[in-house]
Amino acid sequence: MRTAVTAALFCLLALLPASAFAGDTVVDRWEQAVPPAPPKIKPVAVNAADTALLVLDIEERTCNAERRPRCLDTVPRIAALLKRAREHGMPVIYSQISSPTPILDPVRPHPGEPVVSSSVDKFYGTELEAILTKAGAKTVIITGTAAHGAVLHTATGAARRGLNVVIPADCLSAASLYTEQAAVWCLVDGPGTRKRTTLTTSDLITIR
Repeated sequence: MRTAVTAALFCLLALLPASAFAGDTVVDRWEQAVPPAPPKIKPVAVNAADTALLVLDIEERTCNAERRPRCLDTVPRIAALLKRAREHGMPVIYSQISSPTPILDPVRPHPGEPVVSSSVDKFYGTELEAILTKAGAKTVIITGTAAHGAVLHTATGAARRGLNVVIPADCLSAASLYTEQAAVWCLVDGPGTRKRTTLTTSDLITIR
């Protein structure tokens, strides 16, 4: 009898999938994931009269060679975009982290340009929405760091408030290329943002 029971158990175990013994968890399966192709870059034209440029958290604590060297590479491009925006009279709005540090000199605010301070969602607990409404903004161009922090969450907040979102990929940064791509992919593919988000580069933005 014991032999028959043992044989039956052996047969049942043989029918179980290998994953039952291999510790096959969702994390194990993630190792097999193949990342999607990078999102497509598109040229975009905006009207200065109803567009605002957001410069998020380009400051000493978040944008430096030790913590996020890729951020420093974006600063000249953000500065060039800032120059063009100001020349066309486009509103410029800055953000800083909850415990602010000085904004980097090449992109320092001009007198009168508003600065809000918050965590990753720059709408939360700030006057950002009111500032954009007063400016008549229908579109926001979002630059800054981190891609998966302030950029992702503020862009999502903007889209959910009915604003069109332009993301110049060469003007955002994170600690790694993967993180940047993942954040952008969430914006251009996510159900709450994809219909309002355009991915571009700073040189493909035409300001009217």
